[in-house]
Amino acid sequence: MGTTFNPETLTEEIITVIKTIYDPEIPVDIYELGLIYDVFVNQERKAVKIIMTLTTPNCPVAESLPQEVKDKVGTVDGVEEVELDLTFEPAWTQDLMSDEAKLALGFL
Repeated sequence: MGTTFNPETLTEEIITVIKTIYDPEIPVDIYELGLIYDVFVNQERKAVKIIMTLTTPNCPVAESLPQEVKDKVGTVDGVEEVELDLTFEPAWTQDLMSDEAKLALGFL
């Protein structure tokens, strides 16, 4: 029969994986930086949709960072499909960073 699919647990696992990905210019993971706007899990298809941004549209990792997110999330057990939407609306600001990120970067 297999294990029961739990979208909440899967979302937590996806976020854990995303927290292993760092912006190369800032020593904080992209989740705490606020670059991940949303993570959706489609229970029926075991598909994941991630909406993310970059610190700037001309970010040096504009091509590689979204692909790294897609690749790493695709390795999470139970994920069969990953769709990634890169957006710049709303634009990223330091206000989107978690308190943990602000503290690590000396903003608090």
